[in-house]
Amino acid sequence: VETFRAQITSEAEHLVASVFPQKLLELDNFVKEPILNVADLREIHSEVMIKVPEPIVFNNSHDGVDTNTKKRKLEDGVPDGNCQGGTNTQVKPEGMLTCNTKLADLIERVKPEIRSLIEKCNTVKMWVQLLIPRIEDGNNFGVSIQEETVAELRTVESEAASYLDQISRYYITRAKLVSKIIKYPHVEDYRKTVSEIDEKEYISLKIIVSELRNQYVTLHDMILKNIEKIKKPRSFNSEALY
Repeated sequence: VETFRAQITSEAEHLVASVFPQKLLELDNFVKEPILNVADLREIHSEVMIKVPEPIVFNNSHDGVDTNTKKRKLEDGVPDGNCQGGTNTQVKPEGMLTCNTKLADLIERVKPEIRSLIEKCNTVKMWVQLLIPRIEDGNNFGVSIQEETVAELRTVESEAASYLDQISRYYITRAKLVSKIIKYPHVEDYRKTVSEIDEKEYISLKIIVSELRNQYVTLHDMILKNIEKIKKPRSFNSEALY
């Protein structure tokens, strides 16, 4: 246990003193990169390559046509043009429908930063928890600072984990919309909604990177300002009472 405590202490102090400021500068530069400062959001759109099927002309002529003829089910799901009935709008796309590659590349850059923050917060949180002294009656001001620091680290961890959940929700939401376009290729609103979802995710990614930077700043500032109380929450100096 003492070996683990010493290892955590060494690693956490290095994170707070050196790694947090370094990550702050890296993320600050990331926020300023052109990829996160696109003026016209149409540049990050990705066209959904699904063709609108040709309209089916209804043939009401009964000359030589059996009105009770059933639709022939073809392999591609499109009914025979001579058959009567409603229009089958389901059209299979050619090949695999790719995601928005520009956003996917950006997400792959942001995800490691999120994971890194979670791991670093977990290490520093364990360090502070191991510094909390045994429960005693009185003289707990320093302990309250330690507990508040742990609570802040836990909050940052939770928020960072929610960013990963937000990314997965983006993919599943976009997939459902693209599925709707496949089913209803003639409805333009679905195509517009995909573009709106992409724009929303792009803005969210920029906010996430900014928040990651701000969280490093906040944690670094908070811990350094209270480092004495975090390391030694209780004072054992005996002062004269007379």
